[in-house]
Amino acid sequence: MPSPHRFGRLAAAVALVAGAAVLASACDGQASGGASSSAPAKPFDVASLRHPTGRMLGVVDDKSPWQYGIVTTFTRQAGRAPDIREYYGSWGDDFDTEGNAFLWRHGQLPMLELVPSDTSLSDIAKGTDDAWIRRLARQIAAYDGPLALSFAGEMNGPWNSWGPGHATSADFVAAWRHVHDVVRGAGADNVIWVWSPHVVDSGTRARLRPYYPGDAYVDWVGVIGYYGPIDGAAFSSLFTPTLREIARFADRPVLITETGVAESGRKEAQIRDLFAGAAKADVIGLVWYDQRKNWPGSSLPMDWRIDTSVGAQAAFRVESERAGFGHPLKDD
Repeated sequence: MPSPHRFGRLAAAVALVAGAAVLASACDGQASGGASSSAPAKPFDVASLRHPTGRMLGVVDDKSPWQYGIVTTFTRQAGRAPDIREYYGSWGDDFDTEGNAFLWRHGQLPMLELVPSDTSLSDIAKGTDDAWIRRLARQIAAYDGPLALSFAGEMNGPWNSWGPGHATSADFVAAWRHVHDVVRGAGADNVIWVWSPHVVDSGTRARLRPYYPGDAYVDWVGVIGYYGPIDGAAFSSLFTPTLREIARFADRPVLITETGVAESGRKEAQIRDLFAGAAKADVIGLVWYDQRKNWPGSSLPMDWRIDTSVGAQAAFRVESERAGFGHPLKDD
C-alpha cells in the first residue's frame, strides 16, 4: 500500500551513540553545530555516519526545511528530540542550502527524498538532466553539513510514475547509478545514499533484489511501511518479511525511512509493537510521518499524528525511550 504523502546533537566525529544524544556537536573543521562562517575546503566528511551505532528518531513531512514547526511540535509531543528531518524535493528544484544548514545547526540530519515525477528514469540514465544534477551536486557540496539523500523512493510501488508498469527495475538501477556517479563526480562527497523501497505487501509484490543498485552505490537501506487499515497490523507481518528479503542481498545499515500508525482502537498497541519490533530488528532508526491525510486513492482520512489520543502519545513517549530511539530533552 502506498505511503500517505506522495506525489545532541552534533559531536566531534558526528558519531551516533546509543542512549545519549544520537547526533553529536561538530567541532573545528566540521563546524560547530552545522554551518560555519567560512566555506570549508572540502565537503562535510560523512564517513562516521555510514556505519552508525545507536537508534535515531526522525520526523517527515512535505514542508520545506525552513518550516521548522514540524520539528518543535514533534519534540513537544514525543518528549524526545528528532535526529532526522526528512522532506521531499521535486526534480529540477535547487537545493536549499540555508534551510538544510538551519536543520543541521539545530541538531537534525537533513534527509532529502528526491522525487523524479516530471521525468523518466530512462532519460535520467541517458544523461538528459545532467546539467541540473551537476548544479544540484555543487549546491549540496557547498553546504557545510551531511545530507541523507533518497532518490525515487518506493520504486517498487505501482502508484509511482517510476514504479512497476511505468519503468523496469533495470531502468531504476541505471538511473540510480547515473545520479550517484554524477553527484559524486561533481564533488558532493557529503551525501549518505539511502535506497528506500516500500515493504512488500498486497500492493507491492515486485521482488526487491532487481531494484538494488549494489552496495557500492548505497550507504543505508531505507524501508517504508505504515500500520494502516489494509496492510500493517504488526511489525512481524509489515516489516520482517521485507527485512529478511533485503538481508539476502544487501549488507548495509537499515533505517525505517517512513512509518506511522493510523488512528484506531489498536493504535497504542501498534505503537508499542513498532518500537519493540524495530529495536529487535536492530535498525539504526525510524522516521515518523506525523500528519493527518487521506489514504492514497481514497477519501478515507487517516490520522498518523502522535497525539491523536492521550494513550497514543503516552505509548509513543514510553516506548521510544524504552527502545532507545532518539535522545531525551535537556530538561528531562
